[in-house]
Amino acid sequence: MKDVIAIQGAEGSNHHKVARDFYGDTIALKECLSFDVLVDSLLDKTAQKGIMAIENTIAGSIIPNYALIDVHNLHIIGEEYLNIHHHLMALPGQKIEDITEVCSHPMALLQCKVFFKKYPHIKLVEDVDTAEVAKRIAKNQLKGVAAIAPKLAAEIFGLEVLEDEIQTMKDNATRFVIVQTEKSNNGIDHINKASLKFQLDHKRGSLAAILNVLSDCKMNLTKIQSLPVIETPWKYSFFVDVTFEEFKEYEKAIAIIEIMAEEFKVLGAYKNGRK
Repeated sequence: MKDVIAIQGAEGSNHHKVARDFYGDTIALKECLSFDVLVDSLLDKTAQKGIMAIENTIAGSIIPNYALIDVHNLHIIGEEYLNIHHHLMALPGQKIEDITEVCSHPMALLQCKVFFKKYPHIKLVEDVDTAEVAKRIAKNQLKGVAAIAPKLAAEIFGLEVLEDEIQTMKDNATRFVIVQTEKSNNGIDHINKASLKFQLDHKRGSLAAILNVLSDCKMNLTKIQSLPVIETPWKYSFFVDVTFEEFKEYEKAIAIIEIMAEEFKVLGAYKNGRK
């Protein structure tokens, strides 16, 4: 029996594209309206794996998703970096002059704002998901309405792309992580990246000491993100990503940091998704 893959959003979305890239075209898909619903589907076993966006080159870290992974003890088993392409699509036979309304996720609208300055007659409307709008246009045969979505959505729902690559910044990429409730069974030979979480005493040099350990153990720090510990004012959790060449050096670093830090946790050890 196939694992069910939970995604945030509808089929045709970037989350769906990542799921297909990672697991192939013939996947069992569970569409979730929010990341909270996605996590719930993993916890109640209606899905075995989930795809979650974690950071974007324009918008930065998606902080709530760090917290979801941590609080619910999810394990990161892989990652993928996806270049984000925004396309304007509508029912076939229409021109952009026929479009009076464009609906999409607020982030997609923001990333395409400059393009729409050329078309002041078009009303921009925020919606929950990019591909969900494309699906609705096709299902209800909505003329005069367009969606901003990945090209995959146009293929799935039979829409026509009116304009390609309408995003302002062409170098826009999102990092996605693949999560599950069980620890990864990734083999050591396929692991060269890890995501860690820890807390530190609020005293001078505590973070520097941890970073020195990572450096001494030949870890390459690729990401550091702090989140406040809600129940303890002025205390922070740190989420760190490291890459490495020698698994033994990684194990050494983990053993030392486990002694030095509080609330230490390995969120996942997996293969680096950067090509």
